[in-house]
Amino acid sequence: MHHAAPLRLNNSQKDKQLVMQWPAEEPRVYSHERLRGACPCAKCRAENIQGYVALVNADVEIIAINPMGYGVQFVFNDGHDRGIYPWSYLHNLGT
Repeated sequence: MHHAAPLRLNNSQKDKQLVMQWPAEEPRVYSHERLRGACPCAKCRAENIQGYVALVNADVEIIAINPMGYGVQFVFNDGHDRGIYPWSYLHNLGT
């Protein structure tokens, strides 16, 4: 199912959380660690398919958010910035 962009997106580096307000729903909280571990970039997806478990440092933070129209690109403090997270993917991560 296609989802529109959230109404509000709040990134807290202090709490290492991203809060998204989707239309007609309660806000959803996503940890930076969870988002980094769920990166949908080709490299991370290939590793996941091959059975590799991504070890994500609990101190990982989102340091930048770049809008991409159909989703967002997160830039993490570990240097990873390749994944574009479609809105529908992010919405499903929060369930």
